[in-house]
Amino acid sequence: FDPEHKKVCQDMKQPLSHYFINSSHNTYLIEDQFRGPSDITGYIRALKMGCRSVELDVWDGPDNEPVIYTGHTMTSQIVFRSVIDIINKYAFFASEYPLILCLENHCSIKQQKVMVQHMKKILGDKLHTQSPNIEESYLPSPESLKGKILVKA
Repeated sequence: FDPEHKKVCQDMKQPLSHYFINSSHNTYLIEDQFRGPSDITGYIRALKMGCRSVELDVWDGPDNEPVIYTGHTMTSQIVFRSVIDIINKYAFFASEYPLILCLENHCSIKQQKVMVQHMKKILGDKLHTQSPNIEESYLPSPESLKGKILVKA
């Protein structure tokens, strides 16, 4: 690894879509994707390594609490709220540039509302909620989104 690449060496004022994004798929899985355990340490590790897009496969859980796991498999489940807590804590550990939460949403409307409540309460001002400017033909830049968490669903 070239240590020179640890620092930002590009113009970060271009539209977000003009960059390659360090992404993590099945971030919650720490072993086998069909019967292995799900754990919040997967998110901690990915965020500490600089991932700027993490995946959350969200399903209806017991007691109206959404859970994250690979559906229709034997992987274990983790509570959505716990993952949002960890994301809040580590989102900007390795980088101040925006973090994208890639939600693969399998929840009922009722539990989707719970997800929104958790994200608003836990992430607060970090959550990017500004509507896109219809006058603009491009996404905002990473520079303008520093310290923000975007939700893609």
